[in-house]
Amino acid sequence: MKTALMFPGQASQYVGMGKDLAEAFPEAEEVFAEADEALGENFRRILWKGPVEVLNLTANTQPAVLAVSVAAWRALNRALPDLRPAFLAGHSLGEYSAHVAAGTLTFRDAVRTVRCRGEFMQEAVPPGKGAMAALMGMEADAVESLCRDAAEGLVLSPANDNAPGQIVIAGHAAAVDRAVELAKERGCRRAVLLPVSAPFHCSLMAPAREKLTPILESLRLSDPAWPVVANVDSEPIKSAAEARDRLIRQVDSPVRWRETLDCFLRNGVEAVVEVGPGSVLTGLAKRASRAWSLLRVEDRETLEKTVKSL
Repeated sequence: MKTALMFPGQASQYVGMGKDLAEAFPEAEEVFAEADEALGENFRRILWKGPVEVLNLTANTQPAVLAVSVAAWRALNRALPDLRPAFLAGHSLGEYSAHVAAGTLTFRDAVRTVRCRGEFMQEAVPPGKGAMAALMGMEADAVESLCRDAAEGLVLSPANDNAPGQIVIAGHAAAVDRAVELAKERGCRRAVLLPVSAPFHCSLMAPAREKLTPILESLRLSDPAWPVVANVDSEPIKSAAEARDRLIRQVDSPVRWRETLDCFLRNGVEAVVEVGPGSVLTGLAKRASRAWSLLRVEDRETLEKTVKSL
């Protein structure tokens, strides 16, 4: 069965995630121990005991979701050592998880880098100055037009093209507020502000990209073992140089997830497996194709079901 692996991004986190995997699989436990060592703190305490307000801080959320995703991947890899995915992809932060699974990045380098990434993204825009909103029932062309009309000289643009009829916009808070009201007037089925701490994946993140660039340029990357479909252009990348370039550009570029799923479809993928916390990407995949076998690896139960299916 031709399989693609998907790794979730921010907003999939919850207190207690990954604990079941750590208790069941030594490979997963090693990931959390390595995260503690790499970050110089008892990071597992935040993951498994919270409080949720601390876990939800961007600088904690990003390494947390990465760690759980890599732990889930290592448990899956132990159970199915001969699994050879046709593609890997990750939503925003999840692209780092995909590259760890593909061998492009070591987990130690990735977890330190995404902690910096979270800090830099949070610092890029003062609190309350930026916002994001989800628009349901509007297609890409209509959203582009909406952003142009609502911007009024401020930054406003599509940030995540997640699935047909599901697009997230980001920019200055006043412009996002205008867009939400205007979207309702233009027939948008649902337009809601998102509870995020910064306007990710828009040009306001340029300062974060500038700070992250030297860190990514200093890392030793390898060519991925399997193609990783990049967020910025939805093209499969096969070299370390391409991976570095796409991760740098990703910070202030839109996540083209709908086109990533289209890439899977064009290339005959039959099963998609969400590896990591939550089921957000599974829901998006269901919107893209009803023909796929939809699988998940989040804990021992979902791992067993996925192994049986594959």
